[in-house]
Amino acid sequence: MTETRPLAPHGRISRRHGGSWLLGTGAVLVAGACLLPMLAVLLAALTGGTDTLRHLAETVLPGYVATTLMLVGLVAAGTFALGVGAAWLVTMTRFPGVRVFEIALVLPMAFPAYVLAYAYTHLLDHPGLVQTALRAVTGWGPRDYWFPEIRSPGGAAAMLVLVLYPYVYLLARAAFMQQSAGAFLAARVLGASPWRAFWTVSLPMARPAIAGGVLLAVMETIADFGTVAYFSVQTFATGIYTSWFSMADRAAAAQLALCLLGFALLLAVLERIQRGRARFHHADRRHMAMPPAELAGLRAALAWVTCAVPVVLGFLLPVVILIVMGMGSEQNLLSSRYIGFVRNSVTLAAAAALLTLLAAICVGFYQRLRPGRVSAAAAHVARLGYAVPGGVIAVGLLVPFAALDNAVDAFMRARFDISTGLLVTGSIWLLVAAYMVRFLAAALGAYEGGQTTVHANMDAAARSLGQSPLGTLRRVHLPILTPSLLTALLIVFVDVMKELPATLIMRPFNFDTLAVQAHRLASDERLEGAAVPSLVIVAVGLLPVILICRQVGRRGR
Repeated sequence: MTETRPLAPHGRISRRHGGSWLLGTGAVLVAGACLLPMLAVLLAALTGGTDTLRHLAETVLPGYVATTLMLVGLVAAGTFALGVGAAWLVTMTRFPGVRVFEIALVLPMAFPAYVLAYAYTHLLDHPGLVQTALRAVTGWGPRDYWFPEIRSPGGAAAMLVLVLYPYVYLLARAAFMQQSAGAFLAARVLGASPWRAFWTVSLPMARPAIAGGVLLAVMETIADFGTVAYFSVQTFATGIYTSWFSMADRAAAAQLALCLLGFALLLAVLERIQRGRARFHHADRRHMAMPPAELAGLRAALAWVTCAVPVVLGFLLPVVILIVMGMGSEQNLLSSRYIGFVRNSVTLAAAAALLTLLAAICVGFYQRLRPGRVSAAAAHVARLGYAVPGGVIAVGLLVPFAALDNAVDAFMRARFDISTGLLVTGSIWLLVAAYMVRFLAAALGAYEGGQTTVHANMDAAARSLGQSPLGTLRRVHLPILTPSLLTALLIVFVDVMKELPATLIMRPFNFDTLAVQAHRLASDERLEGAAVPSLVIVAVGLLPVILICRQVGRRGR
């Protein structure tokens, strides 16, 4: 990639170039907003006293740690096996339907894990279709047989694996497609079997991409609340919510959030280290594509089944289940109540997407405009939000702003005998700010990916024609980056539609979204009713997946 020079001469920010100082201030403010929840959680946890922490350590903390680590291990192993296996088969082999599977394997990304949990509970729970049919056929009673319990850590891990393996699949497939055939063929010439050559040559070369995908899946696992809460699996995410609402113990919530924050940041550091150090290069300049192996007979059938299972279990079957459930429910999507849920969801998602995109442009363009320690630090801090679970961000924003609201109210009461109430806490805009912190990394990644296509000479040409930094951004960068900007908007929009923990904790009173409504109905065991808002969430979630599928299809040609 070509190095980009600062637009102002001698590396100095000039006010007469209209906007560089404004961009710098904006980038620093965005970074500060991303850092605020983490600092607030740290401060609240440290000032909460040791009694609460000691009580947590003696009661629930060991269980939270064990269950969270169990989920992390199961999801990491499951996403690795499914993602890498499917990526290798569709990239390095040819069998009937492989072109369809290249795209179909991405479709489960449209599902939030908690929606998948609702569908499979309706199918596999004791009163569900499968066990009811089993009892009808065999004549068994409820205690005459054993059936796997869906509401368990293993069931939660299965739901998370089915929706998160596409992270590994996409990155592993891209890595396999970029590999040259030289090393693999050399191993085959030296007598290695295809399996041994894959295990000792191709897999290590793709390890950085695979590890990055697995770590992304693990980060999503520790941030998940809807699935584990519905299955009554006690993790840090459910502990934060319980401490905040059921026990009204902010110190306990902050200390649990600090533990989860530390684990999330550790994973982010590990991902950064492995991505920065693990690199593989082709020994020659010629890139020889790997010749795909033609499969036939039993091998082709096994490959077809291997690729079909995650697609059926992760997308097709849940869609059918939800449609059947929705048809049997009494929920009317066209009622004024549901129109309100849709309006609230779209309002939050649109506002958060616009704010997040503006923040990403500010941080990303300032890093290009003034490369240096300040801009690099702002970009690094802005990316931290993706590693921080929504529940942690919610606690980190509510604690300082609740204190601010209480201080203002106390001052106004003392001076003017006026109660101001809650000015910021419980507002839509604080919730939108939480979304911005949570999903800024995704928007920034999409923006920076498009920004690499803008050559430095374009900046120089704009500068020679008298354009200010903001003028260059408006007239040169933004028109070229329109596809990347739309992609970033869409990704954040859909992520906000699916977000549950931050919305549950921070939403204003009587301001429910589709995700909250689905969670409420499912918590009341009204699964058929929960299917209706869940289907809308999945339908919206298909939009970015379609974009990804189009990119996958183009690369596969």
